[in-house]
Amino acid sequence: MLDGRKVAQSVKDDLKEKINDLKEWGIIPKLATILVGDDPASATYVKMKSNTCHKIGMESERILLPEETTTDELLDVIQELNEDETVHGILLQHPVPSHINERQAFDAITLEKDVDGVTSHGFGATTFQLGAYPCCTPAAILQVIDYYNLNIEGKHAVVIGRSPILGKPVSMMLLNRNATVTISHSKTEDLSDVVKQADIVVAAVGQPKFVKGEWLKEGAIVLDAGYNPGNIGDADYETCYAKSSAITPVPGGIGPVTISMLLKHTVQAAIKQSEALVTH
Repeated sequence: MLDGRKVAQSVKDDLKEKINDLKEWGIIPKLATILVGDDPASATYVKMKSNTCHKIGMESERILLPEETTTDELLDVIQELNEDETVHGILLQHPVPSHINERQAFDAITLEKDVDGVTSHGFGATTFQLGAYPCCTPAAILQVIDYYNLNIEGKHAVVIGRSPILGKPVSMMLLNRNATVTISHSKTEDLSDVVKQADIVVAAVGQPKFVKGEWLKEGAIVLDAGYNPGNIGDADYETCYAKSSAITPVPGGIGPVTISMLLKHTVQAAIKQSEALVTH
């Protein structure tokens, strides 16, 4: 079992040292989170991220906007945060109300502060390895791989899912690490046969217990990035556990690492932005 809580703690322990170093220069890494509307699940996520920031010595600014906020009003808030030198990372909580142009809002976040890896520019820069912050869940998957020294070079990875913040970016990141990558999804014909060829399976389809143990090659690695109601992943844990050589549980797998990667990117952004200020 690949214990995500252990991985997340190692990331946070490393960050505490970097944060203390920054504080000696009078810099406290700060994440601004924007929540539009009153979706209870989103409010819980934002509060959880804020609490985790404070626990390791970071600052967190929560901006709560009413449901009726327009796209233009949201863009104005984002621009203010882009210009605020005390804010190092910006997170717009997904989803926003349907009347808002979410893509336009995401892309308004300046690349230097896009610590959640949601901009179109950031996706392109991640694909071309140009130093942008990747989406946090794909980054968490790679962090788990590295923590446990799992060999992915030359291996066949099958990614099930094609969302712009998970399936697509993790596919590019695995490809950049010399894996051979097949991108599949719920409409892929003979999906079970495709999965059976995989050395590594990334379950990111958004359907509970979608990946069955009988689909797996003996000894495959299963990285379950799904999170469905009832704390259920996208892989059928019991049957996949029996067939795999390594697997992330839900909860306690990729989820905790995802939050730690958001904090890691914010600290990295604080370091880069402070260096840029000193240079100028």
